[in-house]
Amino acid sequence: MVWQSCPGTTYAKLAWLQAGHIRDATCQIGYGIGMPTVNLEQGLEAPHIPTFKGELLLWDQRYAIKEYIYGTAPNAFFAAEAWRIPEGPVLFLAEGEGRNAVWLAERGHTVTAVDSSAVGLEKAQRLAAEHGVTIETVCADLAEYSITPGAWAGIVSIFGHLPPDLRCQVHRQAALGLRPGGVFILEAYTPRQLSYGTGGPPRAELMMDQTTLGNELSDLRFLLLRELEREVSEGRHHSGQAHVVQVVAEAP
Repeated sequence: MVWQSCPGTTYAKLAWLQAGHIRDATCQIGYGIGMPTVNLEQGLEAPHIPTFKGELLLWDQRYAIKEYIYGTAPNAFFAAEAWRIPEGPVLFLAEGEGRNAVWLAERGHTVTAVDSSAVGLEKAQRLAAEHGVTIETVCADLAEYSITPGAWAGIVSIFGHLPPDLRCQVHRQAALGLRPGGVFILEAYTPRQLSYGTGGPPRAELMMDQTTLGNELSDLRFLLLRELEREVSEGRHHSGQAHVVQVVAEAP
């Protein structure tokens, strides 16, 4: 299976090239010139990074199968810590097929799931309907999506791997987006995950560690900030022993 973009170079296309996710790319940098291709049979683990609207996206192709590629159960760490989120609306970043958002909606929260893949969000709505709940979905590039300050009781990011500059921007916005007492929950792969080969992006700069997140989320009060090895079993792309960083933080 091969993904091919429409003509036009954007930040997202450059990010793919610079981060090494387009290993077999033929692209001249310039508007309307060159069309990079990605062979999905190479087994790339493409991170959630900014995408470009109106084009066939890699994540759309990945999600365009009946199977929920990361399963339909919530992330185990998120499910264990979600009790900390106070009553109120919760925002899910890079939520993909909606497994975490639907699970929390079943527990009474109003949830909004943001992702760049329309196909993934269609599956999220289907999963919500199957579980008898309603969720709001927003198809948006996180480079362009604005998190409303002081609006959210909780913000959740599960394996939402972004280029460093964008990640810092999103995390700063997330900290400001929480209401007083609101809770931010994150789990991501650390650079040590590269030696495990059980999921995550193929480049260390797209991963996170305790020190980096401590700096990016310094406006919050950390209830938990740690790195550890744990078994991750989430569909076909996250399976096996892994090295992760986990965050639970509260807005003052």
